[in-house]
Amino acid sequence: MSTERTSLTYAEAGVDIDAGNALVEKIGPAAARTNRSGVMAGLGGFGALFDPKAAGFTDPVLVAATDGVGTKLRIAIDTGILSTVGIDLVAMCVNDLVCQGAEPLFFLDYFATGKLDAEAASSVIEGIAEGCAQAGCALIGGETAEMPGMYGDGDFDLAGFSVGAMERGQSLPANVASGDVILGLASDGLHSNGFSLVRRVVEREGLAWDAPAPFAPETSLGAALLTPTRLYVRAILAAIKAGGLHGAAHITGGGLTENLPRVLPKGLGAEIDLTAWRLPPVFAWLGEAGALAPEEMLKTFNAGIGMALVVAPDRAEALAAELTGMGERVCVLGQVSEGEGMRYSGALS
Repeated sequence: MSTERTSLTYAEAGVDIDAGNALVEKIGPAAARTNRSGVMAGLGGFGALFDPKAAGFTDPVLVAATDGVGTKLRIAIDTGILSTVGIDLVAMCVNDLVCQGAEPLFFLDYFATGKLDAEAASSVIEGIAEGCAQAGCALIGGETAEMPGMYGDGDFDLAGFSVGAMERGQSLPANVASGDVILGLASDGLHSNGFSLVRRVVEREGLAWDAPAPFAPETSLGAALLTPTRLYVRAILAAIKAGGLHGAAHITGGGLTENLPRVLPKGLGAEIDLTAWRLPPVFAWLGEAGALAPEEMLKTFNAGIGMALVVAPDRAEALAAELTGMGERVCVLGQVSEGEGMRYSGALS
């Protein structure tokens, strides 16, 4: 006895290939506005092509980075504010690249979800394109994965991949020495680190994402916490060109405490004056609401400093002026000194 089986389709299994194709067409203009010299072929192929020599490099060394935005994504999904996490995704990758002395060239994204919502996905990818435009790199490809059963309703995940280049022999850090000045570039808020602790504090305080932010009552808590990561690429590339930059540390997870030592040679440490900058309101609120020790603040968050630059003493003033002219808020954090480790003086306030 035979049993007639009903014909199944991929769409009935939860994967809509047509929706994916429509999304590619929808984001085409966003990707096109990030086009730059060196792009040979972008969206649509099995791979994207880029020519570093056409981008102006003579003997390029490639530098690659990958990252995500952590549990900040949970707040974006819960609030429906999706237009800025793409900027975060780009920034977390390209801010790392430029610390190596590399100019970001191109970017690819990975967007994974249970059921594709074209409007939500296009909002995220528009943000990615905006981040690429700010960093001067091209969005040349990516992957949209629709995976039923892997994610809850409305949930998605993001990953970013970026490649940059520098001329051979020009990598950072280089020539870091005792007496070098450490400049701090201000952050625009939390950026993309420490959000598991942030969410715990918000939960303990009994706050909703649409409640007024305690540290910025003119906006909602969710919107304030989603302020995107600042892109430092153009400013640091200008500092490299100006001369005197010995090292750059992107202050992400681990804060100043763990990231600045990554650019210091063995035997050298850093003396940091905690009174050199004011703790931004979001961090002051987190510190009070979470009863966070200063050591916890400096190791979990950027605490108001998104990038630390190690510069030659005779170039510190000129580089600070150059960076200020490019819109950065600059302070002198301290100096490199003999003996490994971070040595803090003063108090965060």
